[in-house]
Amino acid sequence: MNANTNSASPSEPLGSDVDLVINPVLDPVDWEARYQAGDTPWDEGSAAPALTEFLSRHPILGEVLVPGSGPGHDVRALATQGPSARITGLDLSAAAIALARSLSHSPANASGEHYMQGNLFNLPESWHSRFDWVVEHTCFCAIPPALRSDYVRAITSVLKPSGHYFAIFYLNPAAPGGPPHKTSREEIRQLFAADFELLEEWLPKDAFEGREGREICHLWRKSYKTISRL
Repeated sequence: MNANTNSASPSEPLGSDVDLVINPVLDPVDWEARYQAGDTPWDEGSAAPALTEFLSRHPILGEVLVPGSGPGHDVRALATQGPSARITGLDLSAAAIALARSLSHSPANASGEHYMQGNLFNLPESWHSRFDWVVEHTCFCAIPPALRSDYVRAITSVLKPSGHYFAIFYLNPAAPGGPPHKTSREEIRQLFAADFELLEEWLPKDAFEGREGREICHLWRKSYKTISRL
């Protein structure tokens, strides 16, 4: 993660002491094997069109976390906003992190664009209330639905008071068995409403080929009432 604000070495995986790999009973996908084999059909080679469109009208600055960052296309798009944007891409797969770093626009440890191997469900205490933004594109839909409540707890924990969460959710992916796993407006609201205030909801104008009409964008703000419960 961001070497300027995290004590861990950039070469060390976060949360590596225990539970680095998600329980295979809950998540049967071996993401490391998929990346090592180059079996990554979800990689479109560029940032999500919905993210690019959002950035054209709304800056995402400060400390930003991108969970499940994969090859880092979204991280690089966010890092182009300038020196006040400090973006951390987090992925469970060491091969994904190596790929992202090989494609990086910035030298190692430079401000702006950083990558770290680690488990979103096993983050260090130093990450509590650290981030101004979390940007979601590929993580929520990739994990098994049984882990979504844990996902929300993790996102809530790492955001600062009144931090923002921008998400591109898959409503009805073409592969019904997943991943990616489908969701609904109702499920999203039920998961996030206790700890967040929904600021905007919209259908993106642009999407990757085959995803048209299958995605929905949400902009949430962490609620003040959440702070006393964390």
